[in-house]
Amino acid sequence: MNTQIPTEVYLTFLDRTIPAHWHYHALLMSAAWFVLVPAGIIAVRFFKAAPRPFGLDKTGIGSFHPKLLCWTLHYIFLYLAIGLALLGFVVAVVVSRGFSGSMHALWGIAATLLGCLQIISAWNRGTHGGKYGAGADPNDPKTWGGDHFDMTPRRRWFEAYHKTAGYFSLTLALGAVASGLMQYWVSSVAIGLGLAWLGLLVTFVTLEGKGFRRDTYHSVYGTHPDLPFNRRREGQ
Repeated sequence: MNTQIPTEVYLTFLDRTIPAHWHYHALLMSAAWFVLVPAGIIAVRFFKAAPRPFGLDKTGIGSFHPKLLCWTLHYIFLYLAIGLALLGFVVAVVVSRGFSGSMHALWGIAATLLGCLQIISAWNRGTHGGKYGAGADPNDPKTWGGDHFDMTPRRRWFEAYHKTAGYFSLTLALGAVASGLMQYWVSSVAIGLGLAWLGLLVTFVTLEGKGFRRDTYHSVYGTHPDLPFNRRREGQ
């Protein structure tokens, strides 16, 4: 394994050697993990619809309606982030001609792998359900069932993994960027990273302090005490 940073790379399909512009790799990864991922988290954590007794009526509204926009942005930002991270990964592998074996590479691969698993986990989150769910009769509670509405074990384990792994992948990404900067210093990325973390701290504290964070179940399905997960929590 070669831990030396290549300064140029031969591209077979161009039949020429070009300089290795590592700052492009750094910018791709930084944009993915410290712009798009935090934006996706902020959107879904702090901008959910205000809770109602029986939740969000999605009848006749599209994905970009203000009441659903936080979820749409969450998906878009995170898919774009993983796309950029994979592109940055491919750039590094091509230029390094394989796995470099450095700590930066290990941190980066772990973060990207966890990011991909985030998408796979989202595909397996189960059904939605609810009064306004697909195929439900708003007047017949017997038709409202779903993994999320009933908070089945499948949904609970999905949320436990998805939320925890999401923050853990950010930690790995921070380790990757920090170790990468130790190998190849890019002052603009270092300054941007510091400003991004300061901005995220201020944003999270401000939105949390102002009460923007809302319970997901209450926002999506409602606050009525007869709803299954509300009953369960009330009895705890």
